Amino acid sequence: MSPMPHPVALPPVRLRPIGPFDLEIVAALHAGSFEDAWTVGAIAEILAMPGAFGLIVEIEGESGPEPAGFVLVRRVAEECEILSLGVRPQHRRGGIARALVRRASDLAVRGGAGRIFLEVAEDNLPALCLYRDLGFGEVGRRPGYYRRPAGAGAVAALVMRRSLPRRSALADHEPVGDG
Repeated sequence: MSPMPHPVALPPVRLRPIGPFDLEIVAALHAGSFEDAWTVGAIAEILAMPGAFGLIVEIEGESGPEPAGFVLVRRVAEECEILSLGVRPQHRRGGIARALVRRASDLAVRGGAGRIFLEVAEDNLPALCLYRDLGFGEVGRRPGYYRRPAGAGAVAALVMRRSLPRRSALADHEPVGDG
């Protein structure tokens, strides 16, 4: 499987922390990315956990900023986990997920994490290519973890990990601004 090509240029975007007034937006983005959508309450509970944070990307649209993607992350001691990441279908393969993972990794490093983990469905080839291109490697497998629509069965989740640098240089190369 070859890596996905890097995007040439991103549209004008803003990457910022998820705030309390963004929960419905994040829930809608999650619902647009996953069949088992998380509720506003579930997202609020995640973000209330110690070490948890989230980021949202907004793209400048015709009538102002529009949400395009998000990442939810939890850091515990020296480990960090990407709990969920989603990008609206019309904005996929444009560098948004890459920017979210990079920024989340940078914030994890700043918080003291030395490793970052995530789980991805083994049939999600675009995500697998992205994660491998970003330096993640498979460290585990959970058979039948993700349920598919009726009759389609279930697929395994691949557990992936990447070691993080002691001092992150990712922010110096981040293609998405803070706002």
